Amino acid sequence: MLRFLARVMDSSSKHVPIPKNGVDYRGKVVLAPMVRSGELPSRLLALKYGADLVWGPETIDKSMIGTTKRLSPISSTIDYTRTPSNVSRQPGSAVKESYIYRLHPAQEGRRLIFQIGTSSPVTAVEAAKLVAPHVAGIDVNAGCPKSFSTSGGMGAALLQTPDHLASILAALVTEVGSVFEIGISVKIRLLESAEATEALVKRLCATGITGLTVHCRTTPMRPREQAIRHQLPMIAKICRNEGVACIMNGDVKNKDEALQLMHEFGVDGAMIATAAESNPSSFRTKNEGGLLPWRDVTQEYIKLALDVDNKWGNTKFTLGQLVPGKSDVYRKVTGAKNYAEVCEVLGLDNLYMQAAEVDERLALPHAHNTSAIGKAKSKDKVAQAASGQHSAKQPIDFENQRPLSQRGIGTFSVAV
Repeated sequence: MLRFLARVMDSSSKHVPIPKNGVDYRGKVVLAPMVRSGELPSRLLALKYGADLVWGPETIDKSMIGTTKRLSPISSTIDYTRTPSNVSRQPGSAVKESYIYRLHPAQEGRRLIFQIGTSSPVTAVEAAKLVAPHVAGIDVNAGCPKSFSTSGGMGAALLQTPDHLASILAALVTEVGSVFEIGISVKIRLLESAEATEALVKRLCATGITGLTVHCRTTPMRPREQAIRHQLPMIAKICRNEGVACIMNGDVKNKDEALQLMHEFGVDGAMIATAAESNPSSFRTKNEGGLLPWRDVTQEYIKLALDVDNKWGNTKFTLGQLVPGKSDVYRKVTGAKNYAEVCEVLGLDNLYMQAAEVDERLALPHAHNTSAIGKAKSKDKVAQAASGQHSAKQPIDFENQRPLSQRGIGTFSVAV
C-alpha cells in the first residue's frame, strides 16, 4: 500500500501544476461535500479523526454574492452573512442576519475545498472570488441530482451541456485559480455509457483543472443503489494522462477501504460521505484504533459545535445522524431545544456551562437545570483546585439574563 501511494505521488508522472496556495489531491482520503452534514464542526471533526481534506457543502453562487464577510471575535471564524429578503420588520427593530457560509481559517483553511453550485461562468467567478483567499480550492458541483439544483441548470444538469460546464471551469481557472493561486476542480457523475463518460472527462481535463471527482453512480441512481465502479480505471487513465488528480466517491465506508480501493482501481484519492456522516471516526485506520463509540464521537462533535457557536438547527440535525436511532437517548437528544438540554441528556456536565453561554448568545429557548449547573460548577472547581488555578470566568446570571451586548460583551462580528 505504501508503494502504491508513493507511485500515486510520483513527481515524474505528468501533473497539472499545483498552485502555491492550492493542494494536491493525490494520496488523499477526504470528506465529501454534504448539505447540512458538511458544516464547520463536522468538517473540523473529520480533520481531527484523520481526513486529509474536507469539502464544504454545496453553496449556490448567487447566495454568496452580496454577502457581508465578518470575522467573529468569539469563534475566530470567517462568516458570510446576509439579511433575509423575505422578512418584514417593525421600524427600529433589528433583523437577524442569516449565515450563508462559515469557515475557520486557522483550523481548516488550507485543507478546505469550497464547493460551488453554479450555472454561469460570470456568477461562479464573482462568488468564488469572495472565498478564494481563505480556501485551498474551488470545486464545481456537476453531480447533484436533486431538483433544486438541476432545475436551475446546476449540478447534474451540467453533465448534459459539457461545453458550458467546461466554460465555467475555464473561467474559474483563469480568473480565480490563477489570481489567488489555488486549484479548481469538478465533481461529476457517470454518464449513460462509458463512451460518453470518456468524452466528458477528456473535455473537462483540458480546461486546466487540478482535480476531478467521480461519483460512481449515474444521475437517476439513488444513494441506496450500489455504486458502479467498472468505469473507474478508464477515468483514472485519462486523468493520469492529462496530469489531473482523480478521486473516487460512492460507498466508501472507511479509510482502510478507501486506500484499498485506490490501489484496486488506480485512482489518486477517495471520498467518504454517508459513512462519515454517521461516524466521522471512519477516517481512522484500524492501526489508529478504527471506529470510536458513538458517545465519544458525539461529545467531541458537541464540543466543536459549542466552540464555533454552530447554529442549533444544524447541530440538532447532525446529532440525529451521530446518535443511533435505537439508543435509549435518541428521542431526548433529537427533541432537545438547546445545547444545555442535550448536554444534560448525555451527561456532559463538563460542557454544560459553555452550552448555557452559547444558548444565550444564540437566543435559544431554555429552562436551565439548577442541578446540572451545580454539577458543572462543582466539577469546574475541582478541576481548578487540582491545577491550582482560579477561574477567570464570571458565573452566568440565570435569574436575570440579559443580552450579552447589554453586559459589555460584544456579540457583533467585525466586518473584514
